[in-house]
Amino acid sequence: MAATRVMTVGSPRAAWREAQKVAQTTSRRLAFLVVPMGLLVIVGLGMILSSSSVLAIDETGDGLFFFKRQVAWLLLGVGGLLAAASMPLRWWHRLAFPMFLVTVLLLVSVLFVGVQANGATRWLVVGPVSIQPSEIAKLTTVIFLATVVSRKEDSMHRVRDFFWPVAGSLGVVASLVMLQPDLGTAILLAAGSFAVLVASAAPFGYVVGGSLIGAAIAGVAAMASPYRWARVTTFLDLDADPLGSGYQAVQSLVALGSGGLWGVGLGASRARWSFLPNAHTDFVFSILGEETGLAGSLAVLALFVVFTLAGISIALRCQDRFGRLLAVGVTTWLSVQALVNIGGVSGVLPITGVPLPFVSFGGSALVSAMVGVGVLISVARHRPLSPVR
Repeated sequence: MAATRVMTVGSPRAAWREAQKVAQTTSRRLAFLVVPMGLLVIVGLGMILSSSSVLAIDETGDGLFFFKRQVAWLLLGVGGLLAAASMPLRWWHRLAFPMFLVTVLLLVSVLFVGVQANGATRWLVVGPVSIQPSEIAKLTTVIFLATVVSRKEDSMHRVRDFFWPVAGSLGVVASLVMLQPDLGTAILLAAGSFAVLVASAAPFGYVVGGSLIGAAIAGVAAMASPYRWARVTTFLDLDADPLGSGYQAVQSLVALGSGGLWGVGLGASRARWSFLPNAHTDFVFSILGEETGLAGSLAVLALFVVFTLAGISIALRCQDRFGRLLAVGVTTWLSVQALVNIGGVSGVLPITGVPLPFVSFGGSALVSAMVGVGVLISVARHRPLSPVR
């Protein structure tokens, strides 16, 4: 009887200690996720204030115009992050199809009533608010594909069970995005989906074969458009047309090179004086490199590396198959987007027009990225009682 009483009293204490240990581990993991994100957002606000002030005064008379809009979107993004983080993982599983359906409808709407800018039709405008559905698609496509694959993971060795989830999610959304046209976002959609499939039980041969087919289709689509093909190939020889198709890339490199080791100083950028187009959006990293130098650029790169490792850690420690696939997809999407943007502005990769996550100006991009972080937090906090199917 005495032994029985000891076990009865001791077991809850042991369970409580184990729960505390798990909670502390989760908190540390989330700190490595949220702190880099927060620092990147702060850096982004500072760079947007600096890079957009000249343009804002010229277009609106208010040097803080773009900065104030980004702050407003940031508040919405914080709300989205908190809401996403508090949602149980099973809710994402249930909401996957409705969110995906809404995204497809928005992408279709863009083709008919969207607003055109810089040769692309990517925005829906409602009053003073403009949204970019393709940014929303990056998140909802990963959620939908992770849901479908987690349900069919045991039968993914059959061609039809592999083909239809991919064609019905990535294929549909990527096709609509390419019609805008937006090759950069299509690449990111493919990257997130590829990561989900690699992390699943799908045969690797199917994944590689599907990826090669997708890459071939994207290549043909790029070559079919002189504008897209010029953006893809310009980085190979910037001197061929330095005042035309290579102008942005050349000016970006000039800005990065002007920064040296420690930079020219905050707010002292010369590239922002209309030398570098889209300085506060796609090329904000160039302004960062000019004003803070190699040291500041490497610091931002380090923040993205820590963020990526934290996301991978969350995926590896998740015991739920849907949560694991979801974390892999979201982490890959954000990390590859950062890589593509930085590679483009530094001349290592073609310029694709994708923003730098958490840093570039853009409401839809910022809110979607922060909700994505909320989803990662939801995965990290999940303690499944039974597998989600």
